[in-house]
Amino acid sequence: MQKFSHDTIVVLDFGAQYSQLIARRVREMNVYSQIVPYTTSVEELEQMQPKGIIFSGGPASVGTPNSPRPDEGIYSLGIPILGICYGLQVMSVQNGGSVQRPDKREYGFADLEVLDGDSLLLKGVSKRSKLWMSHGDSVSSLPPGFRHTGRTTNCEFTVLENDAKRFYGVQFHPEVVHTSEGKAFLSNFVLGICNAKPDWNMGSFVATAIEDIRKKVGDRQVLCGLSGGVDSAVAAVLIHQAIGDQLVCVFVNNGLLRKGEAEKVLQVFRDNYKIRLQYADAQDDFLSALAGVTEPEAKRKIIGKVFIDTFYKAARSAGEISFLAQGTLYPDVIESKSPSGGPSATIKSHHNVGGLPEDLKWDLLEPLRELFKDEVRELGRELGLPEDMVNRHPFPGPGLGVRCVGEVTKKRLDTLRDVDAIFIEEIRSAGLYDDIWQALACLLPVKSVGVQGDERTYEEVCSLRAVTSEDAMTADWYRFPPDVLQRAASRICNEVSGVNRVLYDITSKPPGTIEWE
Repeated sequence: MQKFSHDTIVVLDFGAQYSQLIARRVREMNVYSQIVPYTTSVEELEQMQPKGIIFSGGPASVGTPNSPRPDEGIYSLGIPILGICYGLQVMSVQNGGSVQRPDKREYGFADLEVLDGDSLLLKGVSKRSKLWMSHGDSVSSLPPGFRHTGRTTNCEFTVLENDAKRFYGVQFHPEVVHTSEGKAFLSNFVLGICNAKPDWNMGSFVATAIEDIRKKVGDRQVLCGLSGGVDSAVAAVLIHQAIGDQLVCVFVNNGLLRKGEAEKVLQVFRDNYKIRLQYADAQDDFLSALAGVTEPEAKRKIIGKVFIDTFYKAARSAGEISFLAQGTLYPDVIESKSPSGGPSATIKSHHNVGGLPEDLKWDLLEPLRELFKDEVRELGRELGLPEDMVNRHPFPGPGLGVRCVGEVTKKRLDTLRDVDAIFIEEIRSAGLYDDIWQALACLLPVKSVGVQGDERTYEEVCSLRAVTSEDAMTADWYRFPPDVLQRAASRICNEVSGVNRVLYDITSKPPGTIEWE
């Protein structure tokens, strides 16, 4: 484990669904945080020299056999510890307290009663603060040296503190928005008790990242595949600032891009940033390979194979390459080091370049691997990327190929591009773009009867979709004001030749997926 140049808070992950959220909340205070499995040894934690440790929640019951426990030597490091939910329970048990399953469990909102006005953890918190509870077990007797400073109606030991050892615990979830003063609880621990310096920001990250890239790359060349998405764009611009023309970017136009996207990428990276850019126009190759194919997974595999072949050819003509740059983000790194001991995956095929021939022997360069998605967007702004590129909704690797449901043809793609452009334009005009995680349009393999002018039509049907989400694992359909959908539908039917019916998809995830294919 590395020692960090910034003050760091380590989140010890017990398999909680909110571990990433805890880390993000810490970073929102401009303090660097890193998630590590609960199995991390005391020796490794000592090497990291964190200012504080947060035990996450988790799905296990501390009373069951083989429930996850940290190395007990962690309590002898002299480092402040905050236990959240399961983290509080395991801390209590390992320090001589007890935990049991009470008659009344708590799920949802509860009111905190502050019992000690001098509490360091509850400093400045309202006497009746709203909390978000989600637990079956709870502490039934205090560990020696601890006192309880807060309770709720159904949980006597809601907040525990041991100032002498600097061990603290809360039964609720301060990281979720439902806890009204969650930021205050976490800030009291991170900035007050741990005394961590709030010096983590994108300006300091850029300086450190550029230095690291230069040391790693030296005088060798780096290849980066541009997709037009924010991750690859930010990675490319950051690396270019570090090593200039030693970076070679490849942009593959697969014909499955949004309206005007290829021109935008060329203009931003080749003309504005003066990056060495190889443009591979392979639209005909992709369309030929997709002709007559309608099965979704078959389409994805074809698109992936043709992309790899095209990218490989472009890479071969770029000269000797030593590194492949990828836009791997911190959630991808966390997934590969889960507490369940899942295998590490260096290249994640869902968004990075995968399937390249093994004889290329490129090393990976992943300058964004410490960042969450919102931090990547902030970094893009710091680097001067256009706002419409930085704040763009996620776009699938296979592009419109998974939104052109059924057979993919040049005509249907052009129709879908026009539909998509109008939908996004209306969302932006209404000032709603930033409220939505992802908005998209699909062209369906269905035709319907319509009337346009005085004529009967038999044209294609499109479906519009917009969702809200935190991480795309779950998503809810977006509730548009009716007039926004009405304007979009009216414009699509009037301006896009070949479409005479517009639907709006109100399926959440689950049971549906965000994309149709």
